Amino acid sequence: MAEDAWNTQDPEKVSKAYTLDSEWRNRSIFLNGREAIVKFLTTKWENEHQYKLKKELWAYTDNRIAVRFEYEYQNNEGNWFRAYGNENWEFDQNGLMQKRYASINDVPIRKEDRKL
Repeated sequence: MAEDAWNTQDPEKVSKAYTLDSEWRNRSIFLNGREAIVKFLTTKWENEHQYKLKKELWAYTDNRIAVRFEYEYQNNEGNWFRAYGNENWEFDQNGLMQKRYASINDVPIRKEDRKL
């Protein structure tokens, strides 16, 4: 469901999976709360076009999950990238994500090398 939501590139829809005071680390950016998440994702997808994400469950226990992911996008200059990373998620008692920590690396690719 997370993969499907992120692939809509709809910040409001994506933010509904997180607690009102959700804590994020995305690369070197630290965020708190849904409003900050919506603002961050809005800016992200204004700069990442033709975005396509694929997630894979890595491990889980109790209320925590680890996933690996890759996504591809084209920036405003027309250059293509594939981003690789890992996320650690922690959920509250209602199933909303209260913590998301993402480590991400971007690799330039040629359009013809796209996989997603």
